[in-house]
Amino acid sequence: MSKTLTPKPAASPAAKAPAKAAKAGGNEAWRNKPGQELTDAEVLGMPESEYMSDQQMVFFRAKLEALRESILSNAGETTEHLREDTTIVPDPADRATIEEEHALELRTRDRERKLLKKIMQSIARIDSGDYGYCDETGEPIGLGRLIARPTATLSLEAQQRREMKQKMFGD
Repeated sequence: MSKTLTPKPAASPAAKAPAKAAKAGGNEAWRNKPGQELTDAEVLGMPESEYMSDQQMVFFRAKLEALRESILSNAGETTEHLREDTTIVPDPADRATIEEEHALELRTRDRERKLLKKIMQSIARIDSGDYGYCDETGEPIGLGRLIARPTATLSLEAQQRREMKQKMFGD
């Protein structure tokens, strides 16, 4: 029993175009979304021509503001935690443990305080239109680096040069 093979009809050029765009990563759902609703993957998938567009600026502002709110919330919790933990413990080992936990929490909040300052500077850079560009070279920092570290002010290469100088000459 033999089957007759019938040739498949050729797809029209108009039908091939969307398929090519989909294969080339042409998922452009991000075009219809407000910046604050974009995902990291959608921002990374944007073409280079969209670098630091209004939509991306809104995305990074929302990311920075969420980080700021998280830090402020943590600071309030620390204050409450330290107030609650003022009971006098007679055992010196227990007292030392509690004091060490407090010291660790305060060091963490101090680091967050410094990060909060960088967050506020980054938001100011968004307002001035400088966000996303290296302080030393003026070149784009890159979306991947900004998503990983929204407060970055140097491109990866400039940061590596700075770290190398610090390693060689100290602070």
